[in-house]
Amino acid sequence: MEARQRASQPWEGIWMNYVVLDLEWNQANGITEHEVPAIPFEIIEIGAVKLYTVPCGQPADGGSSAGDGKSGSGGGPVKGRDTEKDRRVGSGAFLIERAGEFNQLIRPSVYHEMNQATGRLIHLRMKELKKGRPFPETAEAFFAWCGEEDYRFCSWGSADLTELQRNMEYYHMEPLADGPLAYLDVQKLFSIAYEDGKSRKSLEYAVDFLELEKDIPFHRAFADAHYTAKILARILAEKPAALRNLSYDVFHPPKDRKSELKVQFDNYAKYISREFDTREEALADREVASSKCYLCRRNLRKKIRWFSPGGKHYVCLAYCEKHGYLKGKIRIRKSPAGKVYVVKTTKLISDEDAEALKARREHASDVHRKRVQRKSRGTKERP
Repeated sequence: MEARQRASQPWEGIWMNYVVLDLEWNQANGITEHEVPAIPFEIIEIGAVKLYTVPCGQPADGGSSAGDGKSGSGGGPVKGRDTEKDRRVGSGAFLIERAGEFNQLIRPSVYHEMNQATGRLIHLRMKELKKGRPFPETAEAFFAWCGEEDYRFCSWGSADLTELQRNMEYYHMEPLADGPLAYLDVQKLFSIAYEDGKSRKSLEYAVDFLELEKDIPFHRAFADAHYTAKILARILAEKPAALRNLSYDVFHPPKDRKSELKVQFDNYAKYISREFDTREEALADREVASSKCYLCRRNLRKKIRWFSPGGKHYVCLAYCEKHGYLKGKIRIRKSPAGKVYVVKTTKLISDEDAEALKARREHASDVHRKRVQRKSRGTKERP
């Protein structure tokens, strides 16, 4: 099935369109309403900003936002800010055009009482939501607003696209993608561009760090999309290479071996497998268990076989004669269908990190050995 999102290839450079979205959702209060497993989080608001990148001297197609913006449950420009302000950000070789805005409340059909924590955070009342539009109608309007040109979804964090696709599936809508969906996690990109690449800071922290103007309140869908777009525009202007670090939403895992995802980034490689019935079946698969150098493509012998240091993931250590030690990490994920799939990353590490991993392996072996001994003694002591 053809994906709705026209741009889903791993890396196409910065010359493309970006749809920066943010969602707000409600959930069961656990007292008068209980969770519906198929839709634990019901989307109640969609906000988005459209960015174009164009070479200097060339206007972006569709640069006008007329007819695009929606405020609350009605039409018209988004209120509370000058829509022409910061429309274009220069970066020498290209311009970043702010080309459209979308904001729409959604009328709930699953949870009819506002969760207290959600209501306090986003300052929305159920009375306001009842003026919204149904989710399927809003989602179709949003995708129409996104346009027919290739674009890349962007969000602050990793949850929005998963919940968007879960809500779409609940309403039996055409899938957003038929496999892993490439997108930009701007929260991760901010960390890569300006901090250690590992930390995940709040949206307001990033706005303050970059000294961006706070012109509308936080914690509503359009407001958070607005600030995320500002941060993305700054990264595009100052650290465009960071955008090579794509993320993948795996609400729909690869359907078969041929469609499994293998992507090489600047300093690591990622593999996303098809679904398996069990964890044991996944770990026994040759591709899952293999170790390859992502630089020279050689199959490597392991110095340390796969083991689980804490029960949450598996790691191994291999050695390439040309490039040195490589650390592999496997995470087992559950799919919406109740099966499992594998996310495996492989990364070159230093000799010091390799020695530390060997020490972790010895510690894990000691813990396992003591556990077996205690269990054995307990069995012998039973009458």
